[in-house]
Amino acid sequence: MTSLAAWARAYVLSDDLATKLDPPAPPRPPLDGAPAPRLDRPLTPGRPAALRVMARVKSPRGSLVDPKKRAHLVHTFLHHELQAAELMAAMLVAFPDAPRAFQVGLVRVFFDEIRHMQGYRAHLERLGFAVGDFPVRDWFWERLGAVPSLVSFVAAMGVGFEGGNLDHTRRFAEAFDAAGDHDGARLVRRVGEEEIVHVRFALAWLPRLLGKTRVSFDDFAAALPPPLTPSVMQGPVMDRVARVRAGYTEDFLDALVAFAAAHPSGARSPTRDEARGKA
Repeated sequence: MTSLAAWARAYVLSDDLATKLDPPAPPRPPLDGAPAPRLDRPLTPGRPAALRVMARVKSPRGSLVDPKKRAHLVHTFLHHELQAAELMAAMLVAFPDAPRAFQVGLVRVFFDEIRHMQGYRAHLERLGFAVGDFPVRDWFWERLGAVPSLVSFVAAMGVGFEGGNLDHTRRFAEAFDAAGDHDGARLVRRVGEEEIVHVRFALAWLPRLLGKTRVSFDDFAAALPPPLTPSVMQGPVMDRVARVRAGYTEDFLDALVAFAAAHPSGARSPTRDEARGKA
């Protein structure tokens, strides 16, 4: 019988677009304390031939009235979701002794990312484009492919980057609405709502993995794998309402804003960079 780790590794390494967009059902996670398979950890993902991976990618700037500009942005969002799903699967390979409850939750989040990808693909096609029509960058893999611990991954991906996505949801949904693409705006908002659950999952597990009852901003910042810092993990305007719903405390958010003000970073968040044509 295929193990969860083997299933996850096969997904990461697959170069089949259909598999990336619609993976097979996974086996059950192992029980806590059961022998876990030790498989080689994938440090880079398989890439379908349709995806043109580049070291730098310029995304559309200005108004999204042009359907091609909106399609390019949707394609970027789709690729973000793909990388998130792949990295979550990679963690099941890299850390097979993680608590079973964590693995169950991570698989649920993984399939949310798959649904988000499918939604973005459907909207891409409504706009008259297809997966592969625009170049992509493996921004998240470049920073988290070799993440050294599960704590670092949860801090960076769940608490950091997915938390930052909450700041981007409103402005991108408003930009789609302003362009008359109300279906696109609804999709962005729906994905943003589901990301709140993902951040809540990460905020619940980070203190448990650290052996603490609660996690402070300093705990979070210390867990980030270098050279990442909290400065790269928020949007141009913080959505405090969404973040508090996800489980951040006001003290945490105050510290995040203060840190970013005191330590401005040239490496902004991927969505912000790509929206400005700097990624």
